[in-house]
Amino acid sequence: MRFNTKTIHAGVSPDPSTGAIMTPIFQTSTYVQSAPGDHKGYEYGRTQNPTRDALQKNLAALENGKYGLCYSTGLGAIDAVVKTLKPGDEVIATNDLYGGTYRLFVKVFEKYGIKFRFVNMSHAEDVVKFITPATKLLWIETPTNPMMNIIDIEALSKIGKTHHITVCVDNTFASPYLQNPLDLGADLVMHSLTKYISGHSDVVMGALITNNEALYEDLKFIQNATGATPGPQDCFLVLRGIKTLHVRMQRHCENGAAVARFLEAHPSIDKVYWCGLETHPNHDIAKKQMRDFGGMISFTFKKDTMETALTFLKRIELFALAESLGGVESLVGHPASMTHASIPREERLKNGLTDALIRLSVGIEDINDLLEDLTQALKGL
Repeated sequence: MRFNTKTIHAGVSPDPSTGAIMTPIFQTSTYVQSAPGDHKGYEYGRTQNPTRDALQKNLAALENGKYGLCYSTGLGAIDAVVKTLKPGDEVIATNDLYGGTYRLFVKVFEKYGIKFRFVNMSHAEDVVKFITPATKLLWIETPTNPMMNIIDIEALSKIGKTHHITVCVDNTFASPYLQNPLDLGADLVMHSLTKYISGHSDVVMGALITNNEALYEDLKFIQNATGATPGPQDCFLVLRGIKTLHVRMQRHCENGAAVARFLEAHPSIDKVYWCGLETHPNHDIAKKQMRDFGGMISFTFKKDTMETALTFLKRIELFALAESLGGVESLVGHPASMTHASIPREERLKNGLTDALIRLSVGIEDINDLLEDLTQALKGL
């Protein structure tokens, strides 16, 4: 089954009791048993739910994996991964990553004796020097948030296998439409389903997908034991959103390319961070591991001041100033004060995340309207 067909059919079948083509919302906290232990696979809502099961199977199929697990948020999924570790273990993560992930690692898990190293992963071979016998997890984002850096998944997965280290890829920015980390050797894929996969800015949810049965069983136990599970209504909404994932992503990519090239040519813009540009570092790796380049773009102004950034944010109209990304509507963000405010300023600046950096999530509106909006907002800056 090809990807576009999987989005509509994988893991989903008509309801046997009614023939309903859409997966029903099984809004129940518990299930009647004919005798103790005779529960037909379902016993309690935190442990299993048929709507959630359909979504988990669908997500696994989209990532060419065997097992999928859903969590109440993307951070809930990341939390579950770190809970597979023990005190004294070490994690090597990219030094340019989502602020919420950084906060979870440093503010929550460091005090339990897990060590985190944040390193530049642009060149996979450079990561090897940071590996110690205690290293148990490589945490990768690609493209990264918000600098759009590209990391070679296949190369780092080989390094992980050589050193017996689990490799997890946050695939949120690309979605399974653009890349499939398991096919490139990764052990685990994480998604914030809130973003492109759901696609309509009406759900908060996370997911993990793997082919490793032992890892799946460990994570499934944590999912049930800690209770960070999504409700059936949200699972239904994500399933519905997935049915148009391929159509939406195609337009996100088309609009993203047009916006990136518009910004690259604009006299007020200094740097454009979009992995589809031939001048982007590791563009060749992006071409190798991605099918297209997506709708996430960051940029800086030639007048690199907060005043310039704030003026632009006040003027922009169609791009709504809001956190999150990946919805059908275009969003604009100021990472330094929004998504990455929890990262110390000196750490942000080391990675190029300046106080005036702007991040765009390019939606699926008419491209001419988006370009006209950018033109008026940038006038005279």
